[in-house]
Amino acid sequence: MKYRNIPANNISIKELPKEERPREKMETLGASFLSDYELLCGLLGRGTKAFPIHHVALDLLAYLSSKDPYEICVKDLIKINGLGTAKAVLVCSSLEFGRRFSGLKKKVINNTEDAFNSIRHYGDRVQEHFLVLILNGALELLKVEVVSVGLVNKTLVHPREVFSTAISIRATSVIIAHNHPSGNLKPSKDDFETTKKISDAGKILGINVLDHIIFSSESYYSIKESDELFLF
Repeated sequence: MKYRNIPANNISIKELPKEERPREKMETLGASFLSDYELLCGLLGRGTKAFPIHHVALDLLAYLSSKDPYEICVKDLIKINGLGTAKAVLVCSSLEFGRRFSGLKKKVINNTEDAFNSIRHYGDRVQEHFLVLILNGALELLKVEVVSVGLVNKTLVHPREVFSTAISIRATSVIIAHNHPSGNLKPSKDDFETTKKISDAGKILGINVLDHIIFSSESYYSIKESDELFLF
């Protein structure tokens, strides 16, 4: 899986301008502004001449994206070139700590910006990712789920996939979202038709669709706030 914000032409992390290096970028802007790739580079630290850190991070990211988080273990991670036992343990420990820590207090989604900050790391994906943010009655974020990867339209994004988990965990509302890899956040006709189709299904199910957010890694567009399509 390809990502943006990756050093071109095999440039090492050290060769990047200081402000673009993952650790320095995190120190200046905060962790939420880093892509998944950059977070892994910061976590893994240094690579070797044979296995530069950006290569290891890319291979690890591709692996993590293809697996259920609960299936990831040290014995499988060490099969990735350049990822020894120590770093594999670090990755597994970080994933488990993240699960435990995030479970202590659920994030409350009070506005569009809160929702965007929960998914902005998907903004630099080369392909469109259609997401559903699942909320309880207190607007606490229960789960972010990837519904589909690829061109978003009303045919490919079906309400049963959007609401399946929301129904099973008795959620009361959802926010749907997808990234525009081009960076142009203007909604298409398909975006509006998809929003209406899912919103209408939600009304029948008793699950409110609060918004449809179109986003990049830097910004977002709220269909609800735009008033271009009155649904809510």
